[in-house]
Amino acid sequence: MCEENQTQVTQIRLLGFQSLHKYRTLLFIVFLLTYIFILGGNLLIILLVSIIDHLKTPMFFFLKHLSITDVLLTTSVVPVMLDIILVEEGILSFWGCMIQLLLFALFGYFQCSLIAVMSYDRYLAICHPLRYSSMMIPALCLQLVFGVWILVSVLTTSEFLVIIQFNFCGLNSIDHFFCDFGPVITLTTSDTSIFLLQDNVISVVLIFFPFVFIVVTYACIFYTILKIPSTLGKRKAFSTCSTHLITVGTYYGTLITVYIIPPDESSLYINKYRSLLYLVVTPLMNPIIYSLRNQEIKRAVQKLTIYIF
Repeated sequence: MCEENQTQVTQIRLLGFQSLHKYRTLLFIVFLLTYIFILGGNLLIILLVSIIDHLKTPMFFFLKHLSITDVLLTTSVVPVMLDIILVEEGILSFWGCMIQLLLFALFGYFQCSLIAVMSYDRYLAICHPLRYSSMMIPALCLQLVFGVWILVSVLTTSEFLVIIQFNFCGLNSIDHFFCDFGPVITLTTSDTSIFLLQDNVISVVLIFFPFVFIVVTYACIFYTILKIPSTLGKRKAFSTCSTHLITVGTYYGTLITVYIIPPDESSLYINKYRSLLYLVVTPLMNPIIYSLRNQEIKRAVQKLTIYIF
């Protein structure tokens, strides 16, 4: 409960990019075009994997779900961000802010775990090629994706249920363009020690453990590749995982930049801009990486083009 001289927060005021006000038209155009490219590129991958027969493989099945998550993640944030840029600041209802925070965490955590699943797929394909087809069957792929969704949903919801029990009294402004955990928590007048402990545990389970799993699987992959006698064989084996390796570097590079670099007095302000890497740049890079470096995607685009025209 709020004290007598404090008011219960019913709206969250997002300050957005007020320091860049004179560039707001340019910012709006750049982010709008980027959002359109994100939607177009990822929806194209989803369409291709869904209708092109030679893309109905485990790797592209996981890629389709990664693209779906990219679309959902950016859509939960970018439209509100565009509105904030136009009007200089944004107003969200308290529950609208909480829902955005929940969706952001849900889709973000899912991406990290799904990338780990994709590394397991690459591990089986390179280290156990003869057993790959019998092990990575469609039923297992579906179970892995649904298992990740269930795990992420349970842990994220538990964190959300703790946050909504906090008291938010008085201050309602955050210097950000969406409701992220750090800025929102600074508004509460409640003791957040238990939540911070819970958040650290969940981050270890859904970010650190998947990252360690990826490192271990790629250590095994590189060891296997080094044992291949021919240079051509090594190059061919590496090409099957190079695209995913770039994706790993892109996702975890932005995560480390935004959330793991030691905080200082200006970290919340700086993270507002760093978050653009995770919310805009990474979802944009995903379809570009797979389109430029994957021959199957290129052939699928050619087939679709011939079919349409």
